[in-house]
Amino acid sequence: MRNIITRAALVLAGVAGLVSLSYADGFSLSGEPKIAMLYISPTNDGGWTQAFDEARQKLEDELDVKIQYVESVPETASAIRPAVARLIQRGANIIIGTAYGYSDTFGALAEEYPDVAFLNGSGTTNSDNLLSFYGRTYESQYLCGMAAGAASPTGKLGFVAANPFGQVNWTINAYAMGAREMNPDATVTVVYTGAWNDPIKERAATQALIDQGADVIGQHVDTPTPQLVAQENGVRGTGHHRDFREFAPEATVCSSVWVWDRFLKAELEKIFAGDWQPSPYGALLSMQEGGTDIACCGPGVDAEEEAKIMAAREKLLNGELDIYAGPLSDQNGNLIAAEGETVSDGDLWQMDWFVDGVITQQ
Repeated sequence: MRNIITRAALVLAGVAGLVSLSYADGFSLSGEPKIAMLYISPTNDGGWTQAFDEARQKLEDELDVKIQYVESVPETASAIRPAVARLIQRGANIIIGTAYGYSDTFGALAEEYPDVAFLNGSGTTNSDNLLSFYGRTYESQYLCGMAAGAASPTGKLGFVAANPFGQVNWTINAYAMGAREMNPDATVTVVYTGAWNDPIKERAATQALIDQGADVIGQHVDTPTPQLVAQENGVRGTGHHRDFREFAPEATVCSSVWVWDRFLKAELEKIFAGDWQPSPYGALLSMQEGGTDIACCGPGVDAEEEAKIMAAREKLLNGELDIYAGPLSDQNGNLIAAEGETVSDGDLWQMDWFVDGVITQQ
């Protein structure tokens, strides 16, 4: 995943056009809806973009529409602007982007094209006709952590992560909490690669973790490389973005998967109906709202353990489980959330602390 969403982008409503003057009036299309998507990478990247393209195909069937798309559009205004202009010239009046780096340009384009609805996955800018959205990946990663804890004979888990940002750290912490739900003594050793998509670094990090004794490898990076290396070494793993059993069926016990069609179908229907009112703060989607889900369970998880994981999944889908509800302390004993409190979204985006059982380079 190539995106960074900061707390400031979500809570400082006056910055970078996050709020326009009149949300109350709502937005309506001036003609029949015609949808187009901009992809940051090829449709067969195996992860982030492929998940969006699979959602596009489902939406075409579910909404009975044809959705045009352009792939491999870099995160630069010089590439984004002409791509969007061509789509609008072809009649598109709903544009869906898929990258953090599209944020500022989409903000400007939404102002220039007030009759076009814009949405942007992992974006940060919002207005009367622009909504950015992302998922609470810590929910699905908590469940994958449960699967990892169940599948690990030793309780020594490894995790290959991109960058030490809040949205990555929240997956690591949730993963560890899920693992400890199944094995109270489980530990999660983390290696940051410094890149969302770098198979060479991911391979080296995964192998190092396995050499140190990790027998299940989790990940928050783009490619299936950690699962491939896990399979090569005869250990288990959990994937991110899509069901990575496609690449490593003998290793992958669970994957956190994007289910964008669930959210986009409902949001597009709101746009079709008229009087669309996008949130000035964007949409941070729970599993219940169509952010992520899991593909589970693969080898190493027995029927009783799978039932426990699926019961937790059901609670998340019903809004009955909050991963970051108190009482919650970090590994140094500092109180993060007291009984009856929940970690705020702003603090989630800023997460720079870890729970017991997490071992990091920081």
